[in-house]
Amino acid sequence: MFPQYTVTFSEDARELLCRGTPAEEKARYEALFFFERDLRRRGCALIAGVDEAGRGPLAGPVVAAAVILPEEVDLPGLNDSKRLSAAQRERLAAQICTCARAWAVGLASVAEIDALNILQASFLAMRRALAGLPCKPDHVVVDGRPIPRLPLPQTGVVRGDAQVAAVAAASIIAKVTRDRLMVALDREFPQYGFARHKGYPTREHLAMLQRYGPSPHHRRSFGPVKNLLGGTGGRA
Repeated sequence: MFPQYTVTFSEDARELLCRGTPAEEKARYEALFFFERDLRRRGCALIAGVDEAGRGPLAGPVVAAAVILPEEVDLPGLNDSKRLSAAQRERLAAQICTCARAWAVGLASVAEIDALNILQASFLAMRRALAGLPCKPDHVVVDGRPIPRLPLPQTGVVRGDAQVAAVAAASIIAKVTRDRLMVALDREFPQYGFARHKGYPTREHLAMLQRYGPSPHHRRSFGPVKNLLGGTGGRA
């Protein structure tokens, strides 16, 4: 059996990772690398951070990313993707793709989400992202729960996207990739406003769902879409 752990950071560690002055931002940034440095001291050279984007939307795939950062890396502003603006995410995504030792994305489709449920589809996307890496990591650090049926040592870190550098990097790549996919879907189905809300259940999105009905890219197992289809989740 490969070791699997779940880690929850202390309140003191969370406080250190959420400060705002220049000195505090420097401390926050340095703290992002504590966990990976500890793994390297234990002999892990290639550490992959994994995170997903798109568990909550009513439409579009769930996207996961796996990122292996070099031991020495300079990514000012690196943070949980949810704490960054779209422009900051785009800038950091470009830097991550340039400096990372390896990175890859994996998707689970709307059909797979409806067939498996969103949690299992997210794990599927994560396994696909890891399988897409050109090198095998020595250890995987996952945001949240460990990934089932993963034949690699791994640690799940609660809120890891705000506390572990490689996971934060993966959260940015996953979010930017998914946002771009939703912008592309907006060109195909402009009536839903996918480019603006990225498939999340905003007031605008729900109104457009009521007006036009679900598109082929809507998740039929999700409540607001399922209810429009008479509670069956079947095709309109």
